[in-house]
Amino acid sequence: MEAMETGTRAVPRDDPGLVLAARYHLVRSRTESLCEPLEVEDYALQSMPSCSPAKWHLAHTTWFFETFVLAKTPHYVPYDPRFSYLFNSYYESVGRMFPRPQRGLLSRPTVTQIFDYRRVVDDWMHELLIGGRIDEETLELVELGLQHEQQHQELILMDVKHGFFTNPLGPVYRPVVLDDLTPERVSGRPWVEFSGGIETLGVDGPGFAFDNERPSHRVFLEPFALARAPVSNAEYLEFIEDGGYRRPELWLSNGWTRVQAEGWTAPLYWRTAEDGWEQFTLSGWRALDPREPVCHVSYFEADAYARWRGHRLPTEAEWECAARALPVRGNFVESGRYHPMASPSTDDLVQVFGDVWEWTASAYAPYPGYRPPAGALGEYNGKFMCSQLVLRGGSCVTPASHVRSTYRNFFYPEDRWPVSGIRLARTA
Repeated sequence: MEAMETGTRAVPRDDPGLVLAARYHLVRSRTESLCEPLEVEDYALQSMPSCSPAKWHLAHTTWFFETFVLAKTPHYVPYDPRFSYLFNSYYESVGRMFPRPQRGLLSRPTVTQIFDYRRVVDDWMHELLIGGRIDEETLELVELGLQHEQQHQELILMDVKHGFFTNPLGPVYRPVVLDDLTPERVSGRPWVEFSGGIETLGVDGPGFAFDNERPSHRVFLEPFALARAPVSNAEYLEFIEDGGYRRPELWLSNGWTRVQAEGWTAPLYWRTAEDGWEQFTLSGWRALDPREPVCHVSYFEADAYARWRGHRLPTEAEWECAARALPVRGNFVESGRYHPMASPSTDDLVQVFGDVWEWTASAYAPYPGYRPPAGALGEYNGKFMCSQLVLRGGSCVTPASHVRSTYRNFFYPEDRWPVSGIRLARTA
């Protein structure tokens, strides 16, 4: 490729471009390391329309930097102009896009070509970031691209897991010994109470946050309590054994329709075996550990379980109020476990961050005063603020540096392939 002019001045150690260049390399290499266990045949796997092949994720995250950063750079020549159509996800203002349900049909470009695409774009990005003439707007775009790529790191693992689950051979993504890592779950206090009142939520000021986390705003909360820990497999089994999936009075109407139409009898990735229940993990099939948080449940299942227990799901305002004073610490993707751990022995709130995304009762909607960014990036979050529910806290396949107490994830209420779980709430 044509060399970019970088100038001759020395780049100081605190140069923001140099700092971001190091982070860029870390995030991009992390994405590729998550793909190392895959065979070449695995890269094209798309097991349902909501999932995407691993090689599409690798290319799309690269397309993001090429389209929104490098396209504005003098002398840059697109790697392949046809990729703008193949790897655009949903940015209508950028151009046409290849149909999402058909991404698994793209045998070409090859995996080798896509890694070459990443290498070329990475070289250009490196030269841009260390060149010493990068403006604040571009720095913000690069950071957004890195946060976007971290989202796709989680999606790669979620999508690979679903694809491997559909295979009767039960392929193993990466062997992990789980049993010895799981502590006993003991606590004398099941609830943690909060006084409520007028609270300020969301983000204002410096530091990265997605546009859907802004602006900060005030809410009034009645006194409430959150369950100390997420709902465990053992607790959810009680719901199943009490006929939870056969009792329409426990379910929202759309949820009951989904139960009947798809034959739900347990969370996704569960099956019965001679010795009890088994669960599919990225380490393959294993006996269900009753102490671990239940995961891969839809909002409909979470809501039905809460109703069966005589409680409810927290609002996202309650969740954020409870979480914001806690350190962002937990079982994230960096642990290499890729599966939830049982709750530690303590009377405090535990596993607020990591392990499982927690469904809230809040619709994914704009905050008061929300304004989407101008241009194509206004499509990133704002246009999805309809018919989805908010989840909070991150999961065992979320990068730790990607999570904060204000982070708003969102999925459709019927979605079960995310690593989603349940924390109960009640009005105090």
